[in-house]
Amino acid sequence: MRLIFASLLAISLISCNKETNTYTLDGEAIGFADGTEVYVFTFENNQPKPIDTLKITQGKFSATYPKSDTTPLNFLRINEANASILFFPENENMQAIIYKDSIKASRITGGEQNAAYNRFVDKMDTFNKKKQERMDQFRAANEANDTAAIAKIQSDNLNLVNEETEFKKQFLKDNNNTLFSVMLISDMAGRKEITPAEASVYVENLDPKVASTQLAQDLKTNLDSLKKADVGSAAPDFSAPTPTGETMSLKDAMGKYTIIDFWASWCKPCRIENPNVVNVYNKYHDKGLNIISVSLDKADQKDKWIQAIKDDKMDWFHVSNLQFWQDPIAKQYSVRSIPATFLLDENGMIIDKDLRGAALEAKIATLLGGE
Repeated sequence: MRLIFASLLAISLISCNKETNTYTLDGEAIGFADGTEVYVFTFENNQPKPIDTLKITQGKFSATYPKSDTTPLNFLRINEANASILFFPENENMQAIIYKDSIKASRITGGEQNAAYNRFVDKMDTFNKKKQERMDQFRAANEANDTAAIAKIQSDNLNLVNEETEFKKQFLKDNNNTLFSVMLISDMAGRKEITPAEASVYVENLDPKVASTQLAQDLKTNLDSLKKADVGSAAPDFSAPTPTGETMSLKDAMGKYTIIDFWASWCKPCRIENPNVVNVYNKYHDKGLNIISVSLDKADQKDKWIQAIKDDKMDWFHVSNLQFWQDPIAKQYSVRSIPATFLLDENGMIIDKDLRGAALEAKIATLLGGE
């Protein structure tokens, strides 16, 4: 009995002696010359920060790092391949395999977060291959003028897009303890695959350790801002100088329906869209449509702003702080690209957004066409 106990104790001591305060990253680099440098980055204050430089020797590279209580997001960068490879250190030994001629096929394994991320990437590769097949089929059907085939391919592609979105949503439910899920929530909200409100629910369900990271906290702040200017919310009020220097507020510009139009004289897509907006305004202004345009022109571009209003015949309300992308109104409405539009009802509620071209006129026609 004593012998068995002594043996178990010895095994236990050996196991304890193997515990270290470090973990390793061992890599195999296929197709790279000796001496090629592999840069290791982390993120600090949302900015990439280099933490190590490794050299490939006989197709291998290796490094040892101290364990940490934080939940970091790292990536490898090989300038020769002009690509980066994401990975998630979890105080476990990791293995990397990097292909010079196929960075997309490169993987870093070790730990649950890397395993989840790799499963996601593999599944997305499957979706992307199917999309490419659909695209090839569409080209062939289009060249053959096969309308039936074109309709079927479009329907199949829509189903595929829906399947992909559902896969992403399920991934978020099943992997709320991974930092990559925070990145995915942000990406899906940015692509409008989910609403800011839906994204907030996923954030609220994150594992507490992941939720406490700077990445998750920044996303929560961003989503709170987006929800303030989302469909179904009351439009945030604002005021700013007009071209003649007076101060005008959103309330001053309200009609039965009101479009808030973010644009700039330097924005080519905005200038291309302006004739359509002018047409809709001229057609429906007498029936209750008002527009207030918020320009993101710069401080030294006031003359260009005023001239663009005149040239494009934008005969409605205009304001601008002339602060470019730092415009406080654009920040209120989380505008990160222009043109951007918000459609309000008479109570100041946002009922639609980012309508352009025929979609804008069709929407206004349903609201005011019978007036």
